[in-house]
Amino acid sequence: MSLVPICGSPETKLIIIRGNSASGKTTAAWEIRRRFGRGLAIVSQDVLRRDILRVRDEPVNPAIGLIDLTARYALDHGYHVIVEGIMSNASYGEMLTTLVHDHGGSSAAFYYDLSFDETVMRHAGKPESAEYGPELMAGWYRERDLIPALHEHIFDADISLNDAVRAVMTAVDLPVREG
Repeated sequence: MSLVPICGSPETKLIIIRGNSASGKTTAAWEIRRRFGRGLAIVSQDVLRRDILRVRDEPVNPAIGLIDLTARYALDHGYHVIVEGIMSNASYGEMLTTLVHDHGGSSAAFYYDLSFDETVMRHAGKPESAEYGPELMAGWYRERDLIPALHEHIFDADISLNDAVRAVMTAVDLPVREG
């Protein structure tokens, strides 16, 4: 008996990039897309939760299902997908684990493991740094919040953007094609 994928196909790639606020997730996702070109969807927790639904990141919130649905839709339509965000294990772990399990192609997960001080320092250099500060970030911070079932590759504070992007693209055999 052969198993039929529930979403995506053997050709589609699913990448999950997680970590605390200001760790480099979004920057890495957009750089991967720039290097790959068309045909890669970025499913951003911030965009779906904050901008589209405008809900708090509580343990049960509608953004969890919308992220899952959006990723599956894109995979089913032949897109490679990067799901990126803080996405704590407690709230998003089950959904992400099931998504990876259900995907018919290559999948890989990555976690930026940075100290709180490092995330605060990186946040200070961002254009939106005036919108929120260390006090608010402290409430979001989760130390080494891994999802064991995903076998996440760990990035520390010393990894360069180029090395992180190369590691992600290599893990799922995503070619650089630009255009």
